[in-house]
Amino acid sequence: MTQTLDRIRASLVGLRMPCALEALDHTMRQLERGEIGTLEAIDALLAEEYATRETRRIGVSLKTAKLTPPKTLESFDFTFQPSLDRDRIMALAQLDFVARAEVVHFLGPPGTGKSHLATALGVAAVKAGRRVYRATLAELIEALGRAEREGRLIEKIRFLGRSSLLIVDEIGYLPITSGGANLFFQLVNARYEKGAMILTSNRGFAEWGEVFGDPVVATALLDRLLHHAVVVQIEGASYRLRAHADLIPEHTRSHAAITPPPAPKRRGRPPKNGTSHA
Repeated sequence: MTQTLDRIRASLVGLRMPCALEALDHTMRQLERGEIGTLEAIDALLAEEYATRETRRIGVSLKTAKLTPPKTLESFDFTFQPSLDRDRIMALAQLDFVARAEVVHFLGPPGTGKSHLATALGVAAVKAGRRVYRATLAELIEALGRAEREGRLIEKIRFLGRSSLLIVDEIGYLPITSGGANLFFQLVNARYEKGAMILTSNRGFAEWGEVFGDPVVATALLDRLLHHAVVVQIEGASYRLRAHADLIPEHTRSHAAITPPPAPKRRGRPPKNGTSHA
């Protein structure tokens, strides 16, 4: 028995399974006491090692995807945003939209949870073994512009195209030059019907011409981003400012999204062939 255990230990070291090695003695004692069977002992050792490796993998992937600190759907306060259909959001967490290379749009005022939901879906995708990358629109365009200046634009777009899910946050918060809009269009065009995306924006689709500084490019973007799309409009209050409404000056309070605004009118280019699920 001792020689067999020594060989098992040596094998676990050679296979680089330190967690299983650490659990070996405890598992053997359980086996000797008859608390578990042989198959259960093997299962326990492998499960210990797998759980540790999976935790490590997820941690590294979240950092690589720029999804730290991570958010979860379980930590999202759906009661604060009654305009959201919780079942619809949880259905998105099944990640069928990723498999179908669809685009999810979260639209709404600042502070209503758009980034939280986008990040939470990204975390779910990472846990499911999908490759994810997140960046704000400004960060993305800056990276694409740098790559273009260095003659690496095609390589950069190819790198961003490898992700199963690309999350583009904060569309509309900062002005974009026409050159930047063209770079973003090249990326969107490369991913069209090949890779899923999540976009968050505080601006309606009708305002994208202003956001990107070029109505023609904005139309071309929407043509692709609304073809196979799920649009989620959030019409609630700012979660971050919920406890500080009295500190906002009266003349700016109406623009601070402290209280839920009236339901906005539908704006923007209609999806093609009714394939959008707004």
